[in-house]
Amino acid sequence: MNKTLKFTGIVAIVIVLALTMLLAASIAYADDGTGEAVQGFDKGLASAIAIGLAAMGGGLAMGIATGKSTEAISRQPEAEGKIRTTFILGLVFIETAIIYALVVVILIAFVI
Repeated sequence: MNKTLKFTGIVAIVIVLALTMLLAASIAYADDGTGEAVQGFDKGLASAIAIGLAAMGGGLAMGIATGKSTEAISRQPEAEGKIRTTFILGLVFIETAIIYALVVVILIAFVI
Protein backbone atom coordinates (compact mmCIF):
# COMPACT_ATOMS: atom_id res chain seq x y z
CA MET A 1 0.00 0.00 0.00
CA ASN A 2 1.23 3.48 -0.85
CA LYS A 3 2.56 5.38 2.21
CA THR A 4 0.78 8.58 1.16
CA LEU A 5 -2.52 6.73 0.86
CA LYS A 6 -2.00 5.06 4.24
CA PHE A 7 -1.19 8.43 5.87
CA THR A 8 -4.25 10.03 4.27
CA GLY A 9 -6.43 7.21 5.63
CA ILE A 10 -5.05 7.69 9.13
CA VAL A 11 -5.61 11.45 8.95
CA ALA A 12 -9.19 10.86 7.77
CA ILE A 13 -9.85 8.49 10.68
CA VAL A 14 -8.45 11.01 13.18
CA ILE A 15 -10.62 13.79 11.73
CA VAL A 16 -13.76 11.65 11.87
CA LEU A 17 -12.99 10.63 15.47
CA ALA A 18 -12.40 14.25 16.50
CA LEU A 19 -15.64 15.42 14.90
CA THR A 20 -17.57 12.60 16.54
CA MET A 21 -16.09 13.50 19.92
CA LEU A 22 -17.22 17.08 19.41
CA LEU A 23 -20.70 15.79 18.55
CA ALA A 24 -20.73 13.68 21.70
CA ALA A 25 -19.78 16.69 23.80
CA SER A 26 -22.47 18.86 22.21
CA ILE A 27 -25.08 16.17 22.92
CA ALA A 28 -23.94 15.93 26.54
CA TYR A 29 -24.29 19.68 27.06
CA ALA A 30 -27.44 20.15 24.98
CA ASP A 31 -29.97 22.68 26.19
CA ASP A 32 -33.69 22.03 25.80
CA GLY A 33 -34.66 25.71 26.13
CA THR A 34 -35.37 25.62 29.86
CA GLY A 35 -31.85 26.65 30.83
CA GLU A 36 -30.99 23.22 32.19
CA ALA A 37 -28.98 20.53 30.45
CA VAL A 38 -30.99 17.71 28.94
CA GLN A 39 -30.88 14.62 31.14
CA GLY A 40 -31.20 10.94 30.41
CA PHE A 41 -30.99 9.69 26.84
CA ASP A 42 -28.71 12.42 25.52
CA LYS A 43 -26.11 11.81 28.22
CA GLY A 44 -26.32 8.09 27.63
CA LEU A 45 -25.87 8.57 23.89
CA ALA A 46 -22.92 10.89 24.40
CA SER A 47 -21.32 8.46 26.85
CA ALA A 48 -21.82 5.53 24.50
CA ILE A 49 -20.33 7.40 21.55
CA ALA A 50 -17.35 8.63 23.57
CA ILE A 51 -16.38 5.28 25.09
CA GLY A 52 -17.05 3.48 21.81
CA LEU A 53 -14.69 5.79 19.97
CA ALA A 54 -12.07 5.52 22.70
CA ALA A 55 -12.25 1.73 22.59
CA MET A 56 -12.16 1.70 18.79
CA GLY A 57 -9.18 4.05 18.65
CA GLY A 58 -7.35 2.11 21.32
CA GLY A 59 -8.05 -1.18 19.56
CA LEU A 60 -6.77 0.18 16.26
CA ALA A 61 -3.66 1.59 17.94
CA MET A 62 -2.94 -1.67 19.74
CA GLY A 63 -3.39 -3.65 16.54
CA ILE A 64 -1.04 -1.40 14.61
CA ALA A 65 1.53 -1.50 17.42
CA THR A 66 1.34 -5.29 17.61
CA GLY A 67 1.83 -5.65 13.87
CA LYS A 68 4.74 -3.24 13.75
CA SER A 69 6.49 -4.82 16.73
CA THR A 70 6.09 -8.27 15.18
CA GLU A 71 7.58 -6.98 11.93
CA ALA A 72 10.47 -5.40 13.83
CA ILE A 73 11.19 -8.61 15.76
CA SER A 74 11.12 -10.64 12.56
CA ARG A 75 13.61 -8.25 10.95
CA GLN A 76 15.93 -8.09 13.97
CA PRO A 77 15.48 -11.12 16.23
CA GLU A 78 18.52 -10.14 18.30
CA ALA A 79 16.74 -6.96 19.47
CA GLU A 80 13.63 -8.81 20.61
CA GLY A 81 13.98 -7.84 24.28
CA LYS A 82 14.25 -4.12 23.63
CA ILE A 83 11.45 -4.17 21.06
CA ARG A 84 9.15 -6.11 23.40
CA THR A 85 9.84 -3.74 26.30
CA THR A 86 9.06 -0.69 24.18
CA PHE A 87 5.97 -2.43 22.80
CA ILE A 88 4.57 -3.26 26.24
CA LEU A 89 5.24 0.31 27.44
CA GLY A 90 3.40 1.66 24.40
CA LEU A 91 0.42 -0.62 25.10
CA VAL A 92 0.32 0.65 28.67
CA PHE A 93 0.11 4.26 27.45
CA ILE A 94 -2.65 3.40 24.98
CA GLU A 95 -4.64 1.59 27.67
CA THR A 96 -4.17 4.52 30.04
CA ALA A 97 -5.72 6.86 27.47
CA ILE A 98 -8.72 4.52 27.20
CA ILE A 99 -9.10 4.44 30.97
CA TYR A 100 -9.03 8.26 31.06
CA ALA A 101 -11.82 8.25 28.47
CA LEU A 102 -13.79 5.86 30.69
CA VAL A 103 -13.37 8.23 33.64
CA VAL A 104 -14.65 11.15 31.54
CA VAL A 105 -17.62 9.07 30.39
CA ILE A 106 -18.46 8.17 33.97
CA LEU A 107 -18.28 11.87 34.89
CA ILE A 108 -20.59 12.77 32.00
CA ALA A 109 -23.07 10.03 32.88
CA PHE A 110 -23.27 10.46 36.62
CA VAL A 111 -21.88 13.82 37.72
CA ILE A 112 -22.42 16.45 35.05
